[in-house]
Amino acid sequence: MIGTPILPEIRELIEQRNFSALQRLFNDWLPVDLAELISDLPENEQGILFRLLPKDVATETFEYLEFDAQQNLLKALTQKDVTHILNSMSADDRTALLEELPGTVAQELIKLLSFKEFKIAKTLLAYAEGSVGRLMSPDFLSVKKNWDINQVLEYIRTFGHESETLNVIYAVDDHGKLVGEMLARDLLLSPLDKKVSEIISEDKIITLTATQDQKDALEAFKRYDNVALPVVDSNGYLIGVVTVDDMLDVAEEEETEEIQKFGGIEALDEPYIDVPLIQLVRKRAGWLVVLFLGEMLTASAMTYFEGELAKAIVLATFIPLIISSGGNSGSQAATLIIRSLSLGEIHIRDWWSVMRREILSGLMLGSILGTIGMFRVMFWSMILHRFNTVWMLISFTVGLSLIGIVLWGTIAGSMLPMLLKRLGFDPATSSAPFVATLVDVTGIVIYFSVASLLLKGVLL
Repeated sequence: MIGTPILPEIRELIEQRNFSALQRLFNDWLPVDLAELISDLPENEQGILFRLLPKDVATETFEYLEFDAQQNLLKALTQKDVTHILNSMSADDRTALLEELPGTVAQELIKLLSFKEFKIAKTLLAYAEGSVGRLMSPDFLSVKKNWDINQVLEYIRTFGHESETLNVIYAVDDHGKLVGEMLARDLLLSPLDKKVSEIISEDKIITLTATQDQKDALEAFKRYDNVALPVVDSNGYLIGVVTVDDMLDVAEEEETEEIQKFGGIEALDEPYIDVPLIQLVRKRAGWLVVLFLGEMLTASAMTYFEGELAKAIVLATFIPLIISSGGNSGSQAATLIIRSLSLGEIHIRDWWSVMRREILSGLMLGSILGTIGMFRVMFWSMILHRFNTVWMLISFTVGLSLIGIVLWGTIAGSMLPMLLKRLGFDPATSSAPFVATLVDVTGIVIYFSVASLLLKGVLL
């Protein structure tokens, strides 16, 4: 990997216009490392370095760059260089670039494509955003099932350099309909005179459709551990292939979106540093307003018990202790359940098993915190030399309230994601702040209800 110590040397060579030394320096570098270096350089130096790369290396490096760096290079390079890059890029990476650009810019770049690449780009961009069609590559190898292994190897030697992957070879009939697949390992270990039809597995092949959601495709990759999956049309004809590297990008986007939602933020469409400030505020303000309105209910609940507070102001001392414990337990439960739902470890039909476990967990966790809370109150009263029957009752009030609030927090945190999923919403929207706010309101009610029962006639 590239380390930061080498960057000053590279900048010095650029300033000295020592291009031959730069070219020698980059001879042994991998495209992914070159892309990292280019991204770290100032925009005015990125184009200078990029032009020094051999054309094939430049194209591969361009595919590894972040969108902002790609956009900057498209402006800095000549039309001839841009034309070469666009026509040499893999179809799926080019589609990802074009769909991020403004419509007018994308249309101008599409005009630079050859007739063949133009047709491919138009076809892929015609699929809905977020569909498998936007990810698939039309560059794949398909062979006839009646060929022998020798014919297949000759075909691979001739056309293999154009394929997205050589790990899996697909077999089709005379009309192009997918009939099976074989791994490169099986191909290499088979006798040359053996027929493809004798090797391929026709019953176990897993396929995707171009209109399928990318999330569904991601689940298929996770479930079956494939490095590539074929894409077929409604009639079963092979039209493309999706590889695991594309799925890694989808997985990263999905995880980022869920984490942002879980933090009480609308999912960002761009990297944090690139999001305009106004848009960033707008993404965060909505949930903050909702949560603020929710917390106003907490104030309303406290107002309802204003009489109790006036008679026993000491109860207010333990309010932060009480409601924070409920919010924390609810957030824990929500985190566990949302992640388990995402991984497919649990399903909606398991709601009763989940609730039963969380009830038991809530009682045990609440008992632990309640015991600590009781000793905390008694220890404090002893330090103040005020320990008596009243303080003993206060300690029981705190302890029992903690059990009830932690129990409610675990139930709310575990059931809310499952309810949202049952209603067709994203469980991640039952974020930790939302669960905490909900439990805060009910926590006040539980706390003062317990206090009213135990302290009636004593302090209240």
